Amino acid sequence: MKPADTIHVVPSVAAGPATEETPAAVRPARRRRAGRHLTAVPAPPAARNWADLDPNDLGAPALYINRELSWLEFNERVLAQARDARHPLLERVKFLAISGTNLDEFFMVRVATILKKHRAGVEDVSFDGLNTAAQLSAIRARARRMLDDQGRVWTDLLRPLLADEGITFLEPADWPPATATFLAQYFKSDVFPVLTPLAFDPGHPFPYISNLSMNFAVVVRHGGRTKFARVKLPDMLPRFVALPEHLTQGSGPSFVFMEDVIRANIAELFPETRVDGAYLFRIIRDTDMVIQEDEADDLLESVDRSLKQLRWGALSLLQVDERMPARVLRTLVENFEVDEGTVERTGDRMGLGDWWELLKIHRPRLKDPPFSPRTLWDPDESGDTLFDEIRYRDHLVHHPFDSFASVESFLRAAVKDPQVVAIKITLYRIGENSPLVDLLIEAVEEGKQVAVLVELKARFDERNNIIWANRLEEAGVHVVYGLVNLKTHCKLCLVVRQEPDGIRRYAHVGTGNYNAATAKVYTDLALFTASAGIIDDISEVFNFLTGYSNKKSYRELLVAPVGLRSGFKALVDREIAHARAGRPARIVVKNNGVADQPMIKALYRASQAGVDIDMIVRGLCCLRPGVPGVSDRIRVRSIVGRFLEHSRIYYFLNGGDDEVWIGSADLMERNLDRRVEVLCPVHDPDLRAHLRDVVLEALLRDTDRAWRLDTDGSYEPCRPAPGAAPFNSQQFLLERAVVGEA
Repeated sequence: MKPADTIHVVPSVAAGPATEETPAAVRPARRRRAGRHLTAVPAPPAARNWADLDPNDLGAPALYINRELSWLEFNERVLAQARDARHPLLERVKFLAISGTNLDEFFMVRVATILKKHRAGVEDVSFDGLNTAAQLSAIRARARRMLDDQGRVWTDLLRPLLADEGITFLEPADWPPATATFLAQYFKSDVFPVLTPLAFDPGHPFPYISNLSMNFAVVVRHGGRTKFARVKLPDMLPRFVALPEHLTQGSGPSFVFMEDVIRANIAELFPETRVDGAYLFRIIRDTDMVIQEDEADDLLESVDRSLKQLRWGALSLLQVDERMPARVLRTLVENFEVDEGTVERTGDRMGLGDWWELLKIHRPRLKDPPFSPRTLWDPDESGDTLFDEIRYRDHLVHHPFDSFASVESFLRAAVKDPQVVAIKITLYRIGENSPLVDLLIEAVEEGKQVAVLVELKARFDERNNIIWANRLEEAGVHVVYGLVNLKTHCKLCLVVRQEPDGIRRYAHVGTGNYNAATAKVYTDLALFTASAGIIDDISEVFNFLTGYSNKKSYRELLVAPVGLRSGFKALVDREIAHARAGRPARIVVKNNGVADQPMIKALYRASQAGVDIDMIVRGLCCLRPGVPGVSDRIRVRSIVGRFLEHSRIYYFLNGGDDEVWIGSADLMERNLDRRVEVLCPVHDPDLRAHLRDVVLEALLRDTDRAWRLDTDGSYEPCRPAPGAAPFNSQQFLLERAVVGEA
């Protein structure tokens, strides 16, 4: 495998790669934003004289990219896919929705965390040199530009393109009389009954406003005085109201926005009262859960209690209609107790995560073509056959090119096989209607011992995981809720089998969750193995998770938080020793995030020693490549395409005796110090060669969905050399799987 040194990079443009002009369809009028005052943001060190930098000072702030700003650049790459004409149109709408949901979660967690420090007066300086106030200022400015960009992508690009395909969205000013009449009746029959106007006056306290909710601040004239009320858009109502065919005259799907329907008919909620205005607003609250170890007598109760407390989390963003009068906005600001910087006035649609609904439109031509993934085993494969195959050879699956049904077959065989006596598994994000839960319950009914660790603290899945944990426990499964001070993020399943020659164990070690839905759209790897050393270590990890263990070292696995950090650093140091001895030395990192300063320093030292380093980092990356004398041997790229790159692969050339590791850990402080993570070596030479020469090589060759991180912190789309065809790594791996290559 060679570095991808033939890639030609072209300058990026504001619209991202492969943009197209806004089509000739009628464009909705776009209003100017009001009252926008952006705080100055520190300029990137594009013109820095790196010769002035001391290469021995690897802690210099200039060598690091801000974590939060790097994440926002990742979301910009996601948004660029919505602009990209190479994706089918409804897939571009999907990317817009993803970027909207991503940004919401960023405000719920990262912005909220920094705001807490800022409000508490904590002067926390990031390792790139920004204090709390400077970080908050830079983040807000960049996030606001992103909100503007998202609005433009919808209004000026995707909406007109959808109109060209006969999929239209009507503004109230464009409603024909028959449409307005239909919507008024629809409001009375389907919307009015579920709306609850809440007054705000001395007799009515300011109502509770839930996270991510969209609401109207309504100004009414009642009893000779101007008063305020709040009307929430209930979650059970569709964001997009489809008009019946007799109103569209068969021209194609036509929609109106629910907020427009409610605003047009809102007077019905206030009979014999004058409505002077209805102004939309949306809030995002702090949802970062913190559980104090000394208060967590019962982890399930503690998580449940914390979830209830988070309902009242402080606001990290208040989005308001740009037409909202100052008096109304002042009322919201005072009652939410937020500063001016938390307020975002906009003339765009809010809550773009709702655009996921549009993927339900039946237009196959506007979506990615379906494919049939490979399967290792038949759904009803017998335990004797399946476990014999794993006993004599390791097997690797690569989702979504390989079906998650292979994982289900592994567990189903364990459930049905009378020789299996025990099953142990970790569950982080389980998803809805999980077939694995039913299989685990069936295993208990078959008389097998089943132990399941359900991580209750999996962010945004806490409530769902509590429900699953309760159901499993009621069925007789031994359920562990996780550790108070650590999140269990490793993906492990252990099957214990009584065979004629004694007890034998089989394992599944993955990079992704036991979630059939995400396995269709996330790229993840998993190893099925009966290797004795790996199996022994996995058993020890489960003993740590379910019982009491102070084990600090493992034979085969790198396990966080006890040994992964030191073990990974030792692997890097080994490459440094090879390079200094004149032997070939190379590292390839493929993961989701790089933000741990000691690990970045280790990679800088490796580069200085002569180790070639390629990094494929989907999300945030705080490492600054290409700095002379420090990181000039490090190349960083990010791939954002049809599938979410989620697998973690770590490759070490090791002087020619190469090693490949897969697992759940990114190079971030949380993964190394505050989570239970596992990296597992791939021993089988054929599987190792496949990961090295096929998977990693394809990702490093990508000139279609790859972006290169420049020294100044910006990302440029990678392009093929002149005259060469673009290479799409995900499409290559998909086609390879479809034709059945190993």
